[in-house]
Amino acid sequence: MTLRLLPETLVNRIAAGEVVERPASVVKELVENSIDAGARNIDVVIRDGGQTLISIDDDGMGMSREEIELCVERHATSKLPDDDLTHIGTLGFRGEALPSIGGIARLGIASRTQDSDTGWMMSVEGGTKSGAEPTGRTKGTRVDVRDLFFATPARLKFLKTPRTEQNHAVEIVNRLAMAHPEIGFSLSDGNRTVFKLPPSNGVLFSARLDRLTAIMGREFAENAMPIDAEREGVRLSGYASLPTLNRGNAAMQFLFVNGRPVRDKLLVGALRGAYRDFLASDRYPMVALFLDIPSNAVDVNVHPAKTEVRFRDAALVRGLIVSALKHALADAGHRASTTVSNAALGAFRPAISPLSSQQHSGGAAWRGRNGGFNSQLAERLHEFHRPLPNLDASPHAREAALQQRNYVDADGVIHDVVPQDYPLGVARAQLHATYVIAQTSDGIVIVDQHAAHERLVHERIKNALEHGGVARQGLLIPEVVELDEASTDRLMARAGELEELGLVIESFGPGTIVVRETPALLGEMDITALIRNLADDLAESEDTLSLRNNLGDVCATMACHSSVRAGRLLNGEEMNALLREMEATPHSGQCSHGRPTYVELKLHDIEKLFGRR
Repeated sequence: MTLRLLPETLVNRIAAGEVVERPASVVKELVENSIDAGARNIDVVIRDGGQTLISIDDDGMGMSREEIELCVERHATSKLPDDDLTHIGTLGFRGEALPSIGGIARLGIASRTQDSDTGWMMSVEGGTKSGAEPTGRTKGTRVDVRDLFFATPARLKFLKTPRTEQNHAVEIVNRLAMAHPEIGFSLSDGNRTVFKLPPSNGVLFSARLDRLTAIMGREFAENAMPIDAEREGVRLSGYASLPTLNRGNAAMQFLFVNGRPVRDKLLVGALRGAYRDFLASDRYPMVALFLDIPSNAVDVNVHPAKTEVRFRDAALVRGLIVSALKHALADAGHRASTTVSNAALGAFRPAISPLSSQQHSGGAAWRGRNGGFNSQLAERLHEFHRPLPNLDASPHAREAALQQRNYVDADGVIHDVVPQDYPLGVARAQLHATYVIAQTSDGIVIVDQHAAHERLVHERIKNALEHGGVARQGLLIPEVVELDEASTDRLMARAGELEELGLVIESFGPGTIVVRETPALLGEMDITALIRNLADDLAESEDTLSLRNNLGDVCATMACHSSVRAGRLLNGEEMNALLREMEATPHSGQCSHGRPTYVELKLHDIEKLFGRR
């Protein structure tokens, strides 16, 4: 076989296989070109999921006749003036997108610069170029891509439904719009406008939040923590949700490096590490994080799709993300997301008065079988609604109510307690031996006693470990736990680390473990269930991570098996003590699995339920 150069059209089609995976890839490359051209408004039209037409129209700097003819040549670009790949300041830089697209579709380009009297247009069909011709248009560039993959029909069978392909394109444009709130974006399917995002004015932080609200929803904006941290010239900014606002997948996690949307394992791993103490492994926070880093400290020339990056100092980047998020979570204190109380209010349904039913049904509900009025039923109804006798509270009742306003601390000192003295209010009752009801100055708080105590125990274990180790207590009768041999081996391999956490275990033959000491602060618990759950946690975690790195998962497991159980009756002192400790403990708004520990209902919302507002 003779060695030879491949034809240019075939080279472009091969390159297109890397650059153009689906219609959304075309949208990404062309919109990035518009952003690099300084556009202030970018309009996108997609028909039939992008297979029939993809049109990108912008008001950027435009191209001259010479530039429009050169832009469809391979590796022709204006974005590397010094030919230096270590200092890339634009989204595009390879010069591959337009010739690759022209090799597999029918490509049309029309453009005009600000100082030109006329615009220029040219086309490329399956790699065959036409000459530039004059055309009338305003400043900027319009690129039309028709009949995508007509020159490579085998690729068509890999496309999904038009709806699916359009959704991928919408996601791409949304990601780019998040990173550039100063630019207006619109997307249409040819018949209707899918979304329209006007340019956001003002300082970057507020403009960015406005754009994120439009894309991620007001729910995110109301429950987002601002992130702003810098270390050694690397800055992290953006917003992250409270742990109680989470999703079952990572679809609402958006990460950017120097304005470029990326999907990087390092960044995702850092994000998971920061939330490890607050969310279960199958729950994901909502975030939009923007990393600004010197261009010579990051390599974006890793893959033609430019969604992967490599950092010169990966440890610095990971440490910055984890510490910034943990500081924000600590500042959030025991705050829970507003979605919790909104969901609770949405679950309420006002009761329908029988009298209202009678009025709305013309009295049909109170008529007998022969159409006559049922007097006996009416009498019973009247008796039911009669005011209760002796409605005024007795002196004894008033005294009992007054006593509820007192709080006895651990030293036996009686304090006069009023709801406005405490953020979580004063305990008034316990319902179903599970939920503590507290009165605040402007509403009520409903606390899940097990979830709340689970978080408190979790934080106690962490604090004890950070201040000299967890105190242990020996078991009078050691607990023998039977497991499969693989689980036993995993636990015994971490026996030294478990001892630091206050759990002393020994091997007792194949598939058997003896527990001799447990953390003193856990008190009574189901030791067998704890050991089995720890074994399951170790099976799912990375073997290379120490238990200290997996501390959130281990503490969560221990706390869950030692907390106040649902169904346990608490007296007033115990309920108030639980509330006071929640107020003093960081992150007490959610349990170790990301579920809320309490729901707060404001008085004005409750009044709306009863028609008082």
